[in-house]
Amino acid sequence: MSKKDKGDKKNKAGKKKDANEAALRELGPAIIQAARSLRTAMSHSLAESGLYAGQDGVIQALAEEDGLTPGLLAAKLGVKAPTMTRTIGRMEAQGFVERRGDGGDGRLTKVFLTDAGRTSLDTIHAANERCEQQATRGLSGKDVRQLVKLLSVIEENLQAENLEP
Repeated sequence: MSKKDKGDKKNKAGKKKDANEAALRELGPAIIQAARSLRTAMSHSLAESGLYAGQDGVIQALAEEDGLTPGLLAAKLGVKAPTMTRTIGRMEAQGFVERRGDGGDGRLTKVFLTDAGRTSLDTIHAANERCEQQATRGLSGKDVRQLVKLLSVIEENLQAENLEP
């Protein structure tokens, strides 16, 4: 192998390393921007139903398990308790949820869906579907499955990092 061939291999390896480092620097901002854009599209899609950003998650969580405490809802949705308390207050005023005391423990308050909250599930599902179709336009089914798989790995890595002392 000539010196020129060895030099070309080193140069290619260096360029590949630089490209990988550049891609890594772009990863976080790209994910954050995509998430913001998806959230904005969802907000616009839900606005006509009277729902605001984040409220769809509360309704979906309560549809899975009605009667959660505000603290459990906050933990499940990854938000701080004061934020959840404000969200629940707003949703209660809009008629989507109601707070009730726990019959077994008077110190606990639980949150329940109202009929309006349950009815809004169809709107949320339709908005999700529209946004997902818009977001994945031009991607094959295989691309979408691969993207979901890769994002799941990233999520698991970040969750594991948060659990380590």
